[in-house]
Amino acid sequence: MQAIVIEGGKGPAEALKLGEIDDPRPGPGQILIRVQAAGVNRPDIIQRMGFYPPPPGAPPTLGLEVAGEVIEGAGRWKAGDKVCALLGGGGYAELAVCDARHALPIPAGLSLVEAAALPETVFTVYANVFEGGALKAGETLLLHGATSGIGVAAIQMAKAAGATVIATARGAAKAEQALKLGADIAVDASAEDFEAAAKAAGGVDVVLDMVGAPYFAGNLAALKIGGRIVYIAAQGGGTLELPIGAMMQKRAVITGSTLRPRNADEKARLAGEVERVVWPWIAAGKLKPIIDHTFPLAEAGKAHALLESGAHLGKAVLTI
Repeated sequence: MQAIVIEGGKGPAEALKLGEIDDPRPGPGQILIRVQAAGVNRPDIIQRMGFYPPPPGAPPTLGLEVAGEVIEGAGRWKAGDKVCALLGGGGYAELAVCDARHALPIPAGLSLVEAAALPETVFTVYANVFEGGALKAGETLLLHGATSGIGVAAIQMAKAAGATVIATARGAAKAEQALKLGADIAVDASAEDFEAAAKAAGGVDVVLDMVGAPYFAGNLAALKIGGRIVYIAAQGGGTLELPIGAMMQKRAVITGSTLRPRNADEKARLAGEVERVVWPWIAAGKLKPIIDHTFPLAEAGKAHALLESGAHLGKAVLTI
């Protein structure tokens, strides 16, 4: 089958080339999917650069989420079913396999391209904001990186759950986009102090951060008593200087997680929660995937370059 390979094993976006690799074969409890669309995510970029190897047993090919048609069924799925699925890898290809429990039905009214932008993003937001961060209705979420794929989903999901959202982005135009997506307050972090804005709004209960060290002091200062800071990346720096006294006074919880290395049973549990909680939000029109651009599979390098530029709103998706 055709798939994207990394020329030289790692490299810049231009190292992504269309090549031929062996067709995958489903094992017990797995389904085989004819991929029609594949979401592009920042972990794909990190893997391409050589810093995020796939977990044991996962395909070396990039791609953590797809949508398409089941060719060989298992579990609840039969041949001909249309699904979107969370993968450990292998999505940038014509065929992909996954644990049958990690596939979900295409939400009514969504295209396969839109559905392909959901699994990795929605699982990540749900696991970190609603489980790790324990965000509840009536609370306030401070979200950094508002116009990223994670950001646009987190804004909509937090609002659907009845929370207030303070979103930061770099640039006035991106801050305006965050407001259009439903954020109650948007801060241009390149020109404004997000800590001051959050405090003026009464403080925050949960912070979802992908920046890391440069924002930590402001995050902690903005927290209400009993607040939670959740890390899903550290693009600005991965080592924090923690003032223990301030953390104790706030009774703050500082946590974070990754999705890809979780075991199959844990991902299956998450899939069930996402279908139970998030799929009804989609049906009600409270959450819609935001697609910045689609690219044919052969142009995966252009999709990576778009994400690395930071000029996108929402997701990039490859079409096969």
